[in-house]
Amino acid sequence: MSLLEINDVSVNYGAISAIRNVSFTMEAGRIITVIGPNGAGKTTLLKSIAALLPYSGSVAFQGRSVDRLDVQARVRSGMVLVPESRELFTQMSVQDNLDLGAYARRDGAANIRRDLDQVYDLFPRLRERMGQAAGTLSGGERQMLALGRALMSAPRLLMLDEPSLGLAPIVVREIFRIIARLRELDVSVLLVEQNARAALQTADYGYVLETGEIAGSGPSAELLADPMLINAYLGGKKPTSATA
Repeated sequence: MSLLEINDVSVNYGAISAIRNVSFTMEAGRIITVIGPNGAGKTTLLKSIAALLPYSGSVAFQGRSVDRLDVQARVRSGMVLVPESRELFTQMSVQDNLDLGAYARRDGAANIRRDLDQVYDLFPRLRERMGQAAGTLSGGERQMLALGRALMSAPRLLMLDEPSLGLAPIVVREIFRIIARLRELDVSVLLVEQNARAALQTADYGYVLETGEIAGSGPSAELLADPMLINAYLGGKKPTSATA
């Protein structure tokens, strides 16, 4: 049984077709990336899966249709989106933001405390700043907090929209190392990312979205070696190492 099944999903903004008949499946324990140029529909795709945008077609999660579920119900089912804007409560502390991530859980304080310790182990800098207002954090620390807050909801599927946006290269490498480690927490990842090289070096499998449609797909290693993809998205140079 697939973790996530997307069948013929389309989204329109008025008369404009943003994505058209997008279909793919995702197995549990995988990191899947969707890459493509600006305006290709990558963020629209994530928002439709998260129920933030109306769509036609169907979305199934863990073998069950979620088409009738709203955002909160999908979060409770285990589908969590970390948006590009991160949407932190900037006046609240790091700790309070993390606590809010677990607001919908009903599995007991001990499990929530365990997951909080895991988040702090994954992001030691957040532990150091637990009493600090989220709005005073650096860009990289804000992204870590957004990821940590999402993990506090105990997701099965974590959807990440441009997690490297606006971050320095050294921070980008750290963020992608952490994303790769999420497998250890039994979290699957659907990653939308403009940094195609870093995304493909982290993911197991990739889809190329162009003008609202899937234009190609394959194992990440194969896409990284594809001459057309290299020229279009990887700066025209074949990668020589696995560093982001």
